[in-house]
Amino acid sequence: MKNIAVIGAGTMGNGIAHTFAQNGYKVQLIDISEESLKKGMDTISKNLDRMVSKEKISEDQKKETLENITTYTDISEGVEYASLVVEAATENTELKLKIFRHLDQHTSDDTILATNTSSISITQIASAVSNPERVIGMHFMNPVPVMKLVEIIRGYNTSDEVTKTVMELSEKLNKAPVEVNDYPGFVANRILMPMINEAIETLYNGVAGVYEIDTVMKLGMAHPMGPLQLADFIGLDVCHSILEVMYYGFKNPKYAPCPLLTNMVRAGKIGVKSGEGFYDYSESRKAEKVSSQFSS
Repeated sequence: MKNIAVIGAGTMGNGIAHTFAQNGYKVQLIDISEESLKKGMDTISKNLDRMVSKEKISEDQKKETLENITTYTDISEGVEYASLVVEAATENTELKLKIFRHLDQHTSDDTILATNTSSISITQIASAVSNPERVIGMHFMNPVPVMKLVEIIRGYNTSDEVTKTVMELSEKLNKAPVEVNDYPGFVANRILMPMINEAIETLYNGVAGVYEIDTVMKLGMAHPMGPLQLADFIGLDVCHSILEVMYYGFKNPKYAPCPLLTNMVRAGKIGVKSGEGFYDYSESRKAEKVSSQFSS
C-alpha cells in the first residue's frame, strides 16, 4: 500500500496528506477547487517549515514530503491507482454519500474506502457502495501531523481484514489507532461534545464568563485548553453539526445544541476560521481576547 488518495484539501485533508507523505507514501490530494488545493499545499509547506525550524525534520525531508504529493481536481483521475482513499470533505451526509457513490464506480473492489467523518454513521456511508465491507472510519484528530490518536470505526459490514490493515497502517504513521464501533459520535465526540455544549450552557445561563469557564477547566482539570477555546478551534459549526447528529441519532435531549451555540452559528461567528467566536481573533489566532459579545 503505497498510493493514498485524500479527498478534500481543507484543514483535515491537508493534514492527512501531510502525514502520509511525510511517512513515505505517494499521495494524491483531491479537491474540486484549485484555490483550495493551493491553500492546502501552502499550509503543508508552512507546517513543514515549522518542523524544520524546530529541527524535527531536515530540509531534504521537507522537499521529499512535498514531492510525494500530487494534486488533482478530478476525483476519478486522482483515485485511479489508490490502494486507500481517505475522504475528508465537509461534514455533510449527502455530500459524503455522493462521493462514495462516485468512488464505488471509479475504484477497484480491493481499494479500501475510509472516511474521516467525526460523527456520521460509517454504516450509512457504506450503504452507498456495492461492497460495504471495504468501508471504514479513520477519524484523525486536529492538527493531524501532531495528534497521535486515530479512531478506527468499524461499520456494520466492515471486514476484519480491512480493519486489521487500517490499524496496522495507522501504526506505520506513528499514530495510536483505537478500534471503536459505529454509534453516533463514536467515542471522542460522544464524550467531548456534551462537555463543550455544557460549557456553552454554563455561559448561556450566566454562571460564569468565557475566560472564567476556560480557566476552571485548564487549571482545575488540567485540560491544555478550555472547552470554549477548543470549540472555537474546532469550529462552532462543526460542533453544532456533531451535536445534531448525536441528538437525532440517539433521540436524547441531552445532546441538543445549546440555543447560544445555534445562534452563533447562524450569525457566522464560528470561531478561529471566521475571526470570532467566544474569543476575538482579529489581531491574533490565539485565544487572548474575549469576544465583545461576552466581555463586560
